[in-house]
Amino acid sequence: MSDDEKRTINELIAKGSYAMVLLSTDNLDDTFATVEASGAEIVQEPTQQPWGVRDFAVRDPAGTMVRVNQR
Repeated sequence: MSDDEKRTINELIAKGSYAMVLLSTDNLDDTFATVEASGAEIVQEPTQQPWGVRDFAVRDPAGTMVRVNQR
């Protein structure tokens, strides 16, 4: 990896746009309702993904993508 690539990745990490958090819950719909009511930036509403997972996505204030799936 070049120094320029390392610098770019470090800048993305510092801005929060190069990371993702994965969480799971027993009740996706209730969790989504709670998160949505908090005013969080919704990226994707609950969706059944082609690979079998049902999830939703939000972005935290630092810009990190947070995906929550149904257990």
